[in-house]
Amino acid sequence: MSDTSAIETPSMTAGSHPWTRYVAMGDSFTEGIGDPEPSSPGGYRGWADRVAEELGRIQPDFAYANLAVRGRLLQQIVDQQLAPCLALKPDLVTLSAGGNDLLRRGGDPDVLAAKLDSVVQILTMGGATVVLFNGPDTGTSVLGRIRSKVAIYNENLRTVAARHDAVIADMWSLRQLGDPQMWDEDRLHFSPLGHHTIAAMVLDSLNVEHTLQPLQPKPFPPRSWREARSGDLVWARQYFVPWVLRRLRNQSSGDGITAKRPTPGPVFGPGVPLGSGEGPLGQAAGSRN
Repeated sequence: MSDTSAIETPSMTAGSHPWTRYVAMGDSFTEGIGDPEPSSPGGYRGWADRVAEELGRIQPDFAYANLAVRGRLLQQIVDQQLAPCLALKPDLVTLSAGGNDLLRRGGDPDVLAAKLDSVVQILTMGGATVVLFNGPDTGTSVLGRIRSKVAIYNENLRTVAARHDAVIADMWSLRQLGDPQMWDEDRLHFSPLGHHTIAAMVLDSLNVEHTLQPLQPKPFPPRSWREARSGDLVWARQYFVPWVLRRLRNQSSGDGITAKRPTPGPVFGPGVPLGSGEGPLGQAAGSRN
């Protein structure tokens, strides 16, 4: 069985890659929440846009669609995104799903992995390269209570990847994510720096040369105990309490939100803002209304 940590492309020239159509599936992580960019569709950029930008620089006929919607559970991603993804006939798919399920009381990492296995099989049957994301180590974060479930899910994902020759984007081993500057102020999503770091890891996993340079974040200045507790109270009021209320009301942060890039299009091109990917595949910038 081939190594799933990176895909080998020995016959290609340096910096090249074989993909021409990339579709991203997932939830808020793939939508790019935490990495605001007003000029990007949906107002967020995120690691998937950053990956597409790099792949688009190398491959002139490259097209990218992002079907991810915040708050989606694994079954919702399957029900709402799998068929549209297959209809776009991608040769590269990234799939990050199950994180929101694990946050819930009944989230079973074994059941989730079994469901994901069939999805990956369907995607790979069409010839696409599939990239799966394991979860980051949450031991020192506000999500520390689900660390054991994340670890079990991660091992299951490695089995799924090995069964279907998928690629693992290994966030658990990405120790840079332990730096607080990698996280958004809500402590649940990644910051622009975190998305940048994850994008570089994904490209490395695909064995694609890129221009994303590792950044050395400045350490946070030491805070007093009183300052730290005050920050915790502000975070709880602005982010944690609303999240709990949504769970109690059976609401999702993605209610009413649609995919930011449902149609594959170029990441760059005349008249196209950097990373916007606006316009359907093959449509000239001047022909858009």
